[in-house]
Amino acid sequence: MNKGLQIGEVAKRAGVSIDTLRYYEKVKLLPRASRSTGGFRLFGAEHVDRVRFIKQAQELGFSLDEIRDLLATGGTAECQKVRDLLKRKLAEMDELLKSMKDFRKVLARHLSACEMELKKHHSSACCPVLPLTEVQRLIK
Repeated sequence: MNKGLQIGEVAKRAGVSIDTLRYYEKVKLLPRASRSTGGFRLFGAEHVDRVRFIKQAQELGFSLDEIRDLLATGGTAECQKVRDLLKRKLAEMDELLKSMKDFRKVLARHLSACEMELKKHHSSACCPVLPLTEVQRLIK
C-alpha cells in the first residue's frame, strides 16, 4: 500500500483547488508527485506547507515567477537573487505599511472631527468630513 496524500486531500488542507495543484506542478512550483500503483498522485505533508507558502506569498504580492525564485535551491548566485528579491519586497511592504499608517491617521482625524461635531451640535450637526455639496445631496 502506497503512503501519501491524494491530490484532493492536499487541496483541502492547503485551501486551494485541485486544478491549482495541477497547475503548480505543471509550472514547477511543486515537485512532481509520485504515483500510486493505481496512477493517483501521492503527495507528502510538506507539499501542503509548500502550497500554503505559495498562496501566502501571492497574497502579499509576489508573482509566481518570484515565488519560484524563492523556492529555488542552489548556490551563491541563486541565494543573492533571492536576497535581492526579498529586500525589494520588504521595501514595497514597508512603503505600503507607511501609506496605510498615514491614511489611518487621516481617518482618525475625521472620526475625531465627526465626534466633536455630533457632541457639539447633536441633531443639527453637519458632517465635517463630507464636502458641503455631498451633505446637501444626502439630506434631500
